[in-house]
Amino acid sequence: MLIMGALLMIAQPVGGEAVELRLQSRGPDGKAGDRPSAWDPKKTAVIVCDMWDLHHCLNAVRRETEMAPRAEAFLKAARARGMLIIHAPSDCMKPYEGTPGRKRAQAAPRATDLPDGIGEWCSKIPPEEKGVYPIDQSDGGEDDDPAEHAAWAVELKGKGLNPRAPWTRQTDLLTIDQEKDAITDSGVEVWNLLQARGIEQVLLLGVHVNMCVAGRPFGLRQMVKNGKTVALVRDLTDSMYNPGCWPHVPHQQGTALFIAHLERYVCPTITSDQILGGKPFTFKPVTGKD
Repeated sequence: MLIMGALLMIAQPVGGEAVELRLQSRGPDGKAGDRPSAWDPKKTAVIVCDMWDLHHCLNAVRRETEMAPRAEAFLKAARARGMLIIHAPSDCMKPYEGTPGRKRAQAAPRATDLPDGIGEWCSKIPPEEKGVYPIDQSDGGEDDDPAEHAAWAVELKGKGLNPRAPWTRQTDLLTIDQEKDAITDSGVEVWNLLQARGIEQVLLLGVHVNMCVAGRPFGLRQMVKNGKTVALVRDLTDSMYNPGCWPHVPHQQGTALFIAHLERYVCPTITSDQILGGKPFTFKPVTGKD
């Protein structure tokens, strides 16, 4: 009994109570399966990718707005467990200059093991060479009704914004805890934060999974390539996919196809209920409709 008790004590993570996750991945046959994994919250970061206030695609804004309340609750629960929350709204650092969260990211000491290319976009890692990219996103992935899209562009321009890149900051639907969270869009700063805090595990959520979430300097591919244990929160993401393009499936099915690609070739995924409880988030059947 004493030996068993000692083994149990050793098995407990240093940071406190472990978070029990079910990591879903896919084998060579493409079938999904999961395995249990205990993550120390003190050695875990959650990166919030490009949850911008605005986007050139109106349907993308609608879906993000629909998903954001669940993401906010997830971040609150992860923060309460002791995970580091890193807000990464790319190209939008100016509004946050001088804030504690921004300074926290900038103040992390430069890591002695900065990976080559950690500040760059990563469009593919070697395991992906074995598969076929599952969706055609060459048109940019906009799935707006043409008339709505034109009106949206006019509205953005009327606000003095670039209709092709109207984002200015992270959506206000997500809370930034300036006493605990970090704010950065730099792969170098993210790496510095992770190494300074001994963080070995990373969860990513946000948009868009087939572009920024996978490819940013702080995205899934870079984290996997450089040795972190990584998982996508698959119900708290969206894609840029237009059903008018191959394989000509509904938008949400296109998103699911890309997530399956990640699960097979890049990293496993989890769902938000594993930390938050309740049920995984699902989008409405038709974007923009009640």
